[in-house]
Amino acid sequence: MNNTPPLFSRRVVLRGGLAGLAAMMSPSLLAGCSSEGGAPPAPATGPGEPPFGVPMDGPKLVSRIAEIGPLGDPDANGVKLPPGFSARIVAQTHKKPMESSDYVWHIAPDGGATFLLEDGGFVYVSNSEVPIAGGVGALRFDAAGNLVDAYPILSMTNVNCAGGPTPWGTWLSCEEASRGRVFECDPRGEHEAIVRPGLGIFKHEAAAVDRDKHHVYLTEDESDGCFYRFVPDKLNRYGFADLSSGKLQVAEVGEDGSVTWLDVPDPLFEGPTPTRKQVASARLFDGGEGIWYHDGIVYFSTKGEGRVYAFDTMTEKLAVLYDASLAQDPMLTNVDNITVSCCGDVLVAEDGGDLQLVAILPSGELLPILQLIGHDKSEIAGPAFDPSGTRLYFSSQRGDGSGGVTFEVTGPFHAPA
Repeated sequence: MNNTPPLFSRRVVLRGGLAGLAAMMSPSLLAGCSSEGGAPPAPATGPGEPPFGVPMDGPKLVSRIAEIGPLGDPDANGVKLPPGFSARIVAQTHKKPMESSDYVWHIAPDGGATFLLEDGGFVYVSNSEVPIAGGVGALRFDAAGNLVDAYPILSMTNVNCAGGPTPWGTWLSCEEASRGRVFECDPRGEHEAIVRPGLGIFKHEAAAVDRDKHHVYLTEDESDGCFYRFVPDKLNRYGFADLSSGKLQVAEVGEDGSVTWLDVPDPLFEGPTPTRKQVASARLFDGGEGIWYHDGIVYFSTKGEGRVYAFDTMTEKLAVLYDASLAQDPMLTNVDNITVSCCGDVLVAEDGGDLQLVAILPSGELLPILQLIGHDKSEIAGPAFDPSGTRLYFSSQRGDGSGGVTFEVTGPFHAPA
């Protein structure tokens, strides 16, 4: 493993926060509310394969997360929340989320995301991190936030851990197995999922799509894992990345944090050498976890290192945003799934530790958003805001011992811009 020290000092990362970090990176990091470094490839000339999602942007929002107060006492389900927030259970393992559907909520709910629909409703998707019988379940809500449907969108796959939403409205579900694949799924459940082998065969954790350069970034949950990038050969006729073919690349990181992307010779792992070991100079990361793209920055966590990284896609530089080893009494440990608010608050879920969801604010301050009590053998997974920014979905993967529990937290996380 490469034990490269943090690329920025404790003063910058823990005291200066994102504002200090931004001075060493591109200006895009400060604009939170809003291919090889070159132009994107030209659209395909043929009919291509249409995306089966519908790309839709929600309302413009401003974050109020910095205003959130201290956590109160746990509610009846063991959720500690700030004043003005409430939680409800929307799904539980081995139970039907709604009586009108025969669908039973899956075991070990993990990574998730939300997708806006034309009628103002939305879908929350959730992976099932179990061997062989994994997959993805979906909860559909109307515009008022009422649960109106529940159904599977992927079945009988292997250890579906995290993944990531695409700008064209689909879900990339990642298998956390030595020969794990990535499946592109339809949140509506109207089309069969498509395996995307071009995104590599390895122990996947999560994926994030750069909606400007059309690259897909991927993490690997190995003690000597890599940070990957998929560069599509072309765009489809709708102007989105065609995931059917392209180059899988791995990050080589210089002492100054500069990243060089090197092609992986055998991304399908057809030969004897695992994907992560095919490029000798690749930077190794201990336990790649959640990843999220926001406004030109790719954030990802590494649980074995206790770090959250920030990769600037414009300057091609990698920085350490947060390092638990630099804090005397760290609030945030066991870093795992990640999501980012409309204005750049980086929300990091804990797998163990205090079982908190903690926000790294643009100022660099850490702020606990919620905490689970009595879920000691569980982990927080799949945090995702609904399009209004007033509902946050997440799961306690194993609950209080009786099975996974998926929650909805409602409160003033955001306000209309």
